[in-house]
Amino acid sequence: MRSAFLSTSSRASATLQYLLADIGEGITECEVIQWFVKPGTVISQFDKICEVQSDKATVEITSRYDGVVKTLHYNVGDMAQVGQPLIEITTNGEEEAPVPATPASVDTPASAATPEPTTATPARTAPPATTADAAPDALAEQANLLAAPAVRRIAREEKVDLRQVAGTGKGGRVLKEDVLRYLAADRSAAQTQPVAAPLAPTEGDTVQPLTSIQRSMFKAMTRSLQIPHFGYADEITMDACAELRTSINRSLASSSGSTQHPVQKISYMPILLKTLSLALQEYPLLNARLVDAEDPATAKLQYRASHNIGIAMDTPGGLVVPNIKRVQDKSILEIAAELSRLQEAGRTNSIAPVDFKDGTITLSNIGMIGGTYLSPVLVSSELCIGAIGKIRRLPRFEAVIDPVTGEKSERVVAQSIMNISWSADHRVVDGATMARFSETWRRLLEHPSLLLAKMK
Repeated sequence: MRSAFLSTSSRASATLQYLLADIGEGITECEVIQWFVKPGTVISQFDKICEVQSDKATVEITSRYDGVVKTLHYNVGDMAQVGQPLIEITTNGEEEAPVPATPASVDTPASAATPEPTTATPARTAPPATTADAAPDALAEQANLLAAPAVRRIAREEKVDLRQVAGTGKGGRVLKEDVLRYLAADRSAAQTQPVAAPLAPTEGDTVQPLTSIQRSMFKAMTRSLQIPHFGYADEITMDACAELRTSINRSLASSSGSTQHPVQKISYMPILLKTLSLALQEYPLLNARLVDAEDPATAKLQYRASHNIGIAMDTPGGLVVPNIKRVQDKSILEIAAELSRLQEAGRTNSIAPVDFKDGTITLSNIGMIGGTYLSPVLVSSELCIGAIGKIRRLPRFEAVIDPVTGEKSERVVAQSIMNISWSADHRVVDGATMARFSETWRRLLEHPSLLLAKMK
């Protein structure tokens, strides 16, 4: 459990509006889980005020002042907005006017201006063509239309084909009012389309609001799926990696009781993360971030020095993705210790907000549950995500050479096979780069001697 202070909107005064402080990267709202105070409660510095659940962590809010609680602005179960008043408290300070709370903004659709009556209200007869898709002849025809630059700008922003708009100006000039009338008619036609009524719950159904983590996933995945993904998959033979893991665990067991090692046993995951970091050193693009991505003319790549590798975790509260910081600087045992800490915090829903910040690439281990293949969805601030399946014993062909004759042949052997599924941002990552990166990672896992040779 992590404690956080409230921020205040004014200096110490008779009545203070306490604002819910920012408790983590990108968090804009938190669900109030429980109140420890009520109106009239006398509180002192560091007293607990409430517990909130963000989409990533549970946090206790504590007081920075002595005083009496005057007002609670939320009920249990309400969504408290970051930066908005959480409580009102009366102190013994010099009287000042309280700072008024700023209401949370609510997006409301802009009211469309009612067009003037006209004898012709054309509706769109075909989807508007964008500049990139329009044929050269069509572009030339639009360029010859009579319309002011401001009118052309409106048409371009609204994706209106000016050839479809009846101009009422002198000589057939298309006026601003003509474009607005055209848009209003199109929207009106769209609003008159019949909309299927939502299905009412049938007997036995239950309706529940989304949990905090589900709301976070709803928003994050909606953003992520605006990104053009592409997938790449491969399989990795894990026999040599399994031998390395067994050897490490055997050594740890022989020195049990020693305080030199942060853990007494490791899983495959620390080895996977360390080799992934080594592969990223050769392909830093996969650890980068795309900024100002709205316009290709201003878009830039931020190459990040730290390998903060996210690990998708299935917790009692739902799926969360904390990350292990600076994997490139950690040993396999240090990675294992950090992974163990995050897993334990996940079991109690107490992962700290800092553990979710600044992730650079994500690896999901669906194989722990039993899956083999996955189509992972990108985190919007990252360019690459991988998902590993369970390790299975499967028949594979192995090349053999007769020691006497030198003749080459093949035989069927059982091997430990792990599938890897990648997704990458196709705006800046191409398939060849993804394939080479995955191949580098595969070689490190299949030949652990390379892992030792490349580690600094």
